[in-house]
Amino acid sequence: MADYIKDLRKIIGHRPIIHGAGSIIIENERGEVLLGKRTDNHLWGYSGGGMEMGETVEECARRELREEMGIEADELELFMINSGPESHIVYPNGDEIYYLEVVFRGRKYHGELRMQSEELEEVRFFPPEEIALEMISPPIRPVFRKLLAEYAGEN
Repeated sequence: MADYIKDLRKIIGHRPIIHGAGSIIIENERGEVLLGKRTDNHLWGYSGGGMEMGETVEECARRELREEMGIEADELELFMINSGPESHIVYPNGDEIYYLEVVFRGRKYHGELRMQSEELEEVRFFPPEEIALEMISPPIRPVFRKLLAEYAGEN
């Protein structure tokens, strides 16, 4: 996490905070979704994370993608805002966060796919029909409900 959050945690401890985040769902030319398996809960998710001071949400989403998965997004399209009770997470160290997450979609990207081993165990593309909500990290399941409904033609 950014130094801002570390500094804030020194003052408030593990108490819940609201934290802005930028995330991006990358899709390849076959419509497959890029997911990373998290090291903390061993569940899957897209690239994303908390904003740093002075950073735009778009810059945050691009930075997180570059850091976590090694690729650069060429275009960002707003997909949804994820917030509320389901965006709550308690990290293994006890820190509690309610994310206000702006989620983008990216269908054009470049670079060599590689994972950040501190945060991810595996990175790969999934066909939408192979994605089940149970395999997705809980705070981002609302995003996947919408995404999978869209793929199923329900939106």
